[in-house]
Amino acid sequence: MTNPTTPSVLFVCVHNAGRSQMAAGFLRVLSGGAVEVRSAGSMPAEQINPVAVDAMLEVGIDIRDEAPKVLTTEAVEASDVVVTMGCGDVCPFFPGKRYEDWKLEDPAGQGIESVRPIRDKIRDRVLGLLAELGVEPVGA
Repeated sequence: MTNPTTPSVLFVCVHNAGRSQMAAGFLRVLSGGAVEVRSAGSMPAEQINPVAVDAMLEVGIDIRDEAPKVLTTEAVEASDVVVTMGCGDVCPFFPGKRYEDWKLEDPAGQGIESVRPIRDKIRDRVLGLLAELGVEPVGA
């Protein structure tokens, strides 16, 4: 059950192995627990992209224990904000939910040099989202 005073955000991408996991990692850390964070994928991968894990470790955020999860109607219903990242129209739509589509390159199959700029764009977007939610970032 979501606390009515705690905003909740769901990050969705196809495999829930790169972009959405990095965004969820940033939001968990930068919100200091002030935001309920979920992530999911329309076709979850077997594991998180190891290059995404390495890129996040470089900035002090450990997502190694996370696992790709399947997108459910319940996750969308329980979230105030749904952020999609290249998953098209697979996300269920519910009136009254806030939806955003973040156009970000997919880190799948890319080396660390290509994933770092994607990671940094995600961090900037997460900071913007925190500002919109009225949540002061921790350690930004």
